[in-house]
Amino acid sequence: MAEITVFSAKKIITMDPNRPEATHVAVLDGRILAVGDASCADAWQAAGHTLRHDETLAGTVLMPGLVEGHAHMMAGAMWNFAYAGFHDRMDPQGKWWTGKPDLDAVVRDLSDYEKSLEPGQPLIGWGLDPIFFSGERLSRKHLDQISSDRPVAIMFSNFHLMCVNSKALELAGYDRTSNAEGVVKGADGEPTGELQEMAAMFPVMRRVGMDFRGLSQTEPSIRSYGAVCVRAGVTTITDLYSQMEDSDLATLLAVTSDTAFPARLVPVLGVAGSDPAQASARAVALRAHSSDKLRLGAVKLMTDGSIQGWTARVKWPGYIGGQANGIWNMAPDEIQRMVTAMQAAGVQMHIHVNGDEASSVAIDAIAAASREHPWPDARHVLQHCQLMGVDQFLRCVELGICTNIFSNHIWYFGDQHIALTVGEDRACRMNAARAALDAGVHVALHSDAPVTPLGPLFTAWCAVNRQTMSGRTMGAAQCITVAEALQAITLGAAYTLHMDHEIGSIETGKRADFAVLGDDPLAVAPMALKDVPVLGTVLDGRVHLA
Repeated sequence: MAEITVFSAKKIITMDPNRPEATHVAVLDGRILAVGDASCADAWQAAGHTLRHDETLAGTVLMPGLVEGHAHMMAGAMWNFAYAGFHDRMDPQGKWWTGKPDLDAVVRDLSDYEKSLEPGQPLIGWGLDPIFFSGERLSRKHLDQISSDRPVAIMFSNFHLMCVNSKALELAGYDRTSNAEGVVKGADGEPTGELQEMAAMFPVMRRVGMDFRGLSQTEPSIRSYGAVCVRAGVTTITDLYSQMEDSDLATLLAVTSDTAFPARLVPVLGVAGSDPAQASARAVALRAHSSDKLRLGAVKLMTDGSIQGWTARVKWPGYIGGQANGIWNMAPDEIQRMVTAMQAAGVQMHIHVNGDEASSVAIDAIAAASREHPWPDARHVLQHCQLMGVDQFLRCVELGICTNIFSNHIWYFGDQHIALTVGEDRACRMNAARAALDAGVHVALHSDAPVTPLGPLFTAWCAVNRQTMSGRTMGAAQCITVAEALQAITLGAAYTLHMDHEIGSIETGKRADFAVLGDDPLAVAPMALKDVPVLGTVLDGRVHLA
């Protein structure tokens, strides 16, 4: 008979109300056999199994492996490009990169980076946060200072906008005669270099080699993603706009089937701009290739853009600075056609909605499709949900829609939302996890890595404390408890992925997936939640230390 491994810990937080705490967990064939004290598996030994007591994790706190329901596999590979963000960030190897506090620092540091490139090689940067800079906005004038003879393209941190130099505009054929939506022009009628949303950005991205599919589908990129997961305590993670081709499937299956790969991967197929019938058929076909560590078959729709980029679609009274009301990446009628096709085919949808106009359109589309094609356990997920109010959450309950809330935005952009985008009253109810839970919605919380760093305990801290970078509490009425936040990054997120029967709690029959922590997140002060050390993970009973 196979050997049973009994792991001991200082404390085990199970997220199982029948046994909330334990000190030991027994694992057999990658699954949880028993939970309790040191004798929890003794009955199985009497039946002929061999028991091995493992003290490797005896001084740690275990909880269910954390589940990240909205991230992108390029989170590791983006570090192949120049980091241009405002915040200090750690790369997958654990190296810290200094943030850029102003435009002068962006130009200076990228100019230094440019010297390391081969002649003619495009300079690609990422992570830019111009909303933090005072004075003039980044334009091609600034990027032309870095280079006028090689393309320079800098992706904003939200991945909905970018700024490029004159050479890159020339490659894409953008000039004063261009009328494509999202090509921003100055008072002189010439493009400023800022490009907003996918239709405007893709022509440049293709020409400079900013290939998100290429970034995310290689074996090194997939393994880098796994390494990032271990550092964050994550055992199940999405790639929430996968552009995988059929030829990529073999690589994904090979890497994830390796017992050394430390995570369960859930690629969600991006379908914006595709034919609804063909996209739904492909999603159904991919589902058949799912394995224990690779789950396929769901899709992602794009609606609006980014609030801090002023491209999200928001209801009246709009943006406080009078900016135009955003951009549709998929027009409302296109959204309805895609939602109907997916509902009819039995394909779960994850739908990007930042602004409350976008979430209203998405909810209406699901309601109409549900009347035509009933599916009680679809568990479609609205992603970000940043301006949703109680009225929309109640509609989600009626329709069985889940919400994955972008609580990291409170800390990273809360002050800017108050001052520059939607104003204090709406900002104080942004990412309203309290309202969603009170309405009865199934709630998850996410990072959208690499938009913000992967780290579910930090994400939970944001939802609990709602603290901004300036130290203020943005909307105390929307704070949730630590226990509720931990539920959202374990069982809550697992539910949105149709995986709560397998992961999300430590109880008999489920996968032996754990986060290994250096302290008890339920015992520390709520303000210290983000500082709980992550020591590694356990996946299928195999220990992966950070």
